[in-house]
Amino acid sequence: MKKNPYRKNNIWRRLIPLILILLMLITTFLSAAIAFAAEPYWPTGIDVSSASAIVMEAETGTVLYGKNIDDIHYPASITKILTGLVAVENSALDEVVTFSEDAVYKNEGNSSHIARDVGEEMTMEECIYGMLLESANECAYAIAEHIGGGDVNVFIKMMNDRAKELGCTNTHFVNPNGLPDEEHYTSAHDMALIGQAAVNNDTLAQIMATKSYTIPPTNRHDEPTLLNNHHAMLNYYKTSKYLYDGCIGGKTGYTVDANNTLVTFARRDKMTLICVVMCVDGPYHYVDTTNLFDYCFDNFRMEDVTDADELFTNLSEESTGALSDHVDLLNAKTSGRIILPKTADIRDTVLRVEPVEKGEEEDVIAHLVYTYGDHEIGTGKLIFESSDIAPYPFHNLPVEEGGSEVDYFRVDYKLILTIAGAVVAVGVILYGLFIQISRLSLKSRRRRAERKQNKSPFKRIYRRRRRRRKKLF
Repeated sequence: MKKNPYRKNNIWRRLIPLILILLMLITTFLSAAIAFAAEPYWPTGIDVSSASAIVMEAETGTVLYGKNIDDIHYPASITKILTGLVAVENSALDEVVTFSEDAVYKNEGNSSHIARDVGEEMTMEECIYGMLLESANECAYAIAEHIGGGDVNVFIKMMNDRAKELGCTNTHFVNPNGLPDEEHYTSAHDMALIGQAAVNNDTLAQIMATKSYTIPPTNRHDEPTLLNNHHAMLNYYKTSKYLYDGCIGGKTGYTVDANNTLVTFARRDKMTLICVVMCVDGPYHYVDTTNLFDYCFDNFRMEDVTDADELFTNLSEESTGALSDHVDLLNAKTSGRIILPKTADIRDTVLRVEPVEKGEEEDVIAHLVYTYGDHEIGTGKLIFESSDIAPYPFHNLPVEEGGSEVDYFRVDYKLILTIAGAVVAVGVILYGLFIQISRLSLKSRRRRAERKQNKSPFKRIYRRRRRRRKKLF
C-alpha cells in the first residue's frame, strides 16, 4: 500500500507558520532590546501631591525631578530666602538696623513676628536670624528699609534684579516677606535657582542650618529673645515626625492663598539637593519633600569627571574648531562633577563645547556642557596650557602616527547582557517547540498504528479481489 505524502508533511505544514511568527517575535524583541539599551534612562517613577515640585542638585544645577516647575504660584514666606541672599550680599553682618513704624506696624499683628518695637536696634545678623528662623516679617521689612536707604522699593528692585541674574523667568516680588499680593509670585524652578545661590553662600547656608539662636537684650528688650527654626525636617519644632537625616536647612511658608510652600536642603553621598514644593496641603509638604529626597538619593549619584579622559576622546574639529590640532592641551577646570542615574555609564555622557563670552578669564577658551540624553548634568571649562605635554598614545594607531598599536574596542556590557538574555529566551522557546513537535509526532505515529490495527480483514480481501478483476479486464 502506498503512503500518503501529504500525511507525511502534515506536521511541518502546521509548524511553518509558528516558526515564522517566532522569528518575527525574536526580531522585534532584539530590536526593542537594542533600542532600550541605547536609550538613556532617567528615573521618573514617583509622583507627589504638590501642585508644583522640583529637585535640583546644588553644585551642578541638574534637575533630577520636576512637576509643573514653571507654573506660577504665590510663594509666601519662602520669599525671605531671596531677601536674606540680597542682604548678605549687600551689607555687613554687624551693621545696626533700626526698626521704623512701618516695619513694626505694617508687618506684625496676625502675621509671623518676634514683637519688635519702634526704634529697636539689632544687628543685620540678628535680623536675618529672626527672619529665617522665626519668619519674622518685621525683620524682613527692616532689612529692606536699611539696605534700600529708607526706601523698601529700592530693595525690592534689587531682589527682582538678582532673581533675573540667577536665571529666574517667572518671578516678580513686591515685598520682602511674602505677604499676600496678586503681583507677588514665582515658580518652583525659580525658587530652586534662588535656593541654589542661597545654599552656596556660606553665610546664608549657616544661618538656614541653625536650629536655634538667641538675640541678646536690646535697647527695647531687657531679656534675650530665643528663636527656633520652624522647619520640621531640620529641627524638633512641635513634632519630631518629619525630621530628616541629612537635612541642612530650608524655609517654610504659608498663607491662605499660597497654601503650604517649602524649600529644603539635604546633603548625602557628596550630593546637596534642593527640593521646592508649592501649593500643597499640610502636612504633605513634608511628606512630598521626604519622598522626593529619598527617591533622588536612591537613584542618582555624583561623578568626578576632572580626570575622566574618556569624555575628551571624541573632541574633533567640529566641536573644538582650530583647537582640534591641539586637543592634548585641553583640560577640564572647575569642580568637574556631573550627576548621573546610578544605572548609567559615564561613557554615555555627551560633551558639548560652547564659546566663551567677553571678559572671562584669559585662559578659558570654551565652556563644557555635559549632557545625558535630554538632561544637562553639569558644566565646566576648557583651559589652554602652554606647557609641553606628551601626546596621548591613541589606540588603534601605529606608533609613528602617535598611537600605541594596542587593538582597542569598547565593550558595551548592557548591550551584551541584553542580547545574551534574548538568546537564552530564544533557546527556551525553541526547546519548548522541540518538545511540542516530538509530542505531535509521537501522537501521529500512534494514530497511524491504531488505524492499521483497526482495519477489517474482510475489507483487505475485498480490495485485493477488486485489484485482480481490474488486471483481468
